[in-house]
Amino acid sequence: MLEPRNNNELPAIPGKRYFTIGEVSELCGVKPHVLRYWEQEFPQLKPVKRRGNRRYYQRQDVLVIRQIRSLLYEQGFTIGGARQKLDGEENRSDVNQSQQVARQIRGELEEILRILRR
Repeated sequence: MLEPRNNNELPAIPGKRYFTIGEVSELCGVKPHVLRYWEQEFPQLKPVKRRGNRRYYQRQDVLVIRQIRSLLYEQGFTIGGARQKLDGEENRSDVNQSQQVARQIRGELEEILRILRR
């Protein structure tokens, strides 16, 4: 998953069930047309499509997008290399996802605590 230092650069993921492509674009620092392209390249990325073919991403999708972004933009992987790395990590993804969510929640709770102490 994302390295903790990369999480600090991106905004915290709100506690919503679904996110629009515009919201995900802001949360992940990636333009909407790039997100649509990544959907074609990465089978792990499957947003729900509703009325008018509008995309709705779930929290897990946002985490996958952040991981893809990290692999491509920060670690220097190619699309094919990132796809292979994600495929290899799918087997370990349940544990990694739990750890990622726990880190995200911990970071958000620490931020709340800092605000309350002011």
